[in-house]
Amino acid sequence: MKKVITTGKTVELATELALKKLGVPRDRVTVTVLTQPRRGFLGLFGKRDAEVEVEVPQLDPIEETKKFLGDVLSSMSLRDVSIDVEQESDTEYEIKLSGESIGILIGRRGATLDALQYLVNLVANKHSERFLKIVLDAEEYRMRRKETLERLAERLANKALMQKRDIMLEPMSPAERKVIHSYLQHRPDVVTFSHGDEPHRKVVISPKEKKNGEKTRERGGRRTPTKHRS
Repeated sequence: MKKVITTGKTVELATELALKKLGVPRDRVTVTVLTQPRRGFLGLFGKRDAEVEVEVPQLDPIEETKKFLGDVLSSMSLRDVSIDVEQESDTEYEIKLSGESIGILIGRRGATLDALQYLVNLVANKHSERFLKIVLDAEEYRMRRKETLERLAERLANKALMQKRDIMLEPMSPAERKVIHSYLQHRPDVVTFSHGDEPHRKVVISPKEKKNGEKTRERGGRRTPTKHRS
């Protein structure tokens, strides 16, 4: 909850100053007059400015997020989409969207959904005093995409082993790269590391042993290839 105390020649002027400091409209605040102004004797002695306390009530971050999503859906003429919220922990939520023609919200490889998720997190944290993490999903796309990536990781890891060479995947988002790294981290025969710069950063799957006797090991918290010394 935000609040400021300001002074001015009148209550209205003091309130206007507070609104400028808070950056909110008049209908979003409550105003408490702490001190009434006084002109004083002959306008000089005993003169006193008005003092007010202006407070912005704390809005529910999840409700504000749902309102934001509703506005976005309406602007896209998607009026039959349901918005369901599941609380995973004190600070983590999953918002699930379902309905017809929802593919437009997902976009190519989830790009639109990721962009909307970024905005949703901005809205939620704007209205929260503690950091909130929100995962936005549409028709269980993220689960399906995770399963697809895990199958891809398995297949390409086996290919890397069979051919005894590094396999470089296509560019992926940080979240998708994390799926690949997490899925293969327990395999004793391959390691993974990321290569390149955003937004073209890629996962590389490397067999522990390669054709030329080169070995790959993890060093310094990052998986990097190093030559085997006999």
